[in-house]
Amino acid sequence: MRADGAGQGRLSGARRTVAQVRDRVRTTRGSRLVYRSVVGLVGAAVTVGGLFLVPLPGPGWLVVFVGLAILASEFTWAQRLLDFARDQLRGWMRWLGRQRLWVRLAVALGTAGFVAATLYLVAVLAGVPDWVPGAWIPPLPGLEAAPPGP
Repeated sequence: MRADGAGQGRLSGARRTVAQVRDRVRTTRGSRLVYRSVVGLVGAAVTVGGLFLVPLPGPGWLVVFVGLAILASEFTWAQRLLDFARDQLRGWMRWLGRQRLWVRLAVALGTAGFVAATLYLVAVLAGVPDWVPGAWIPPLPGLEAAPPGP
């Protein structure tokens, strides 16, 4: 966003439009129920999908937070859960920021080790993708090459 606030008008205009559409949808009980159901299903799917992504390298927790934000747009319990999760994340980040360098490095190494172990487990269970050059990956225990066919 620009420092002079020039982009702010477009953002508030988009929010106003979304709010108007949402208010129009909420005019009847049936459409309100359908809307809440769709928001609930989409939010739950995004949240659960994010939880499956958490142990993998990538934006797993970000996806969980996005899913909770979708749910929080219609459900107060989800808003409370999202607020709690944000507070916990902020607390963790503040705590980690106050620690000595060796503690932060240990957390980083532990995280990297967990990611490496997860990638290894995925490679053992699902196999190494074909797009990965064979020279990059030495034969992994549990992934010995199958003997050539007759």
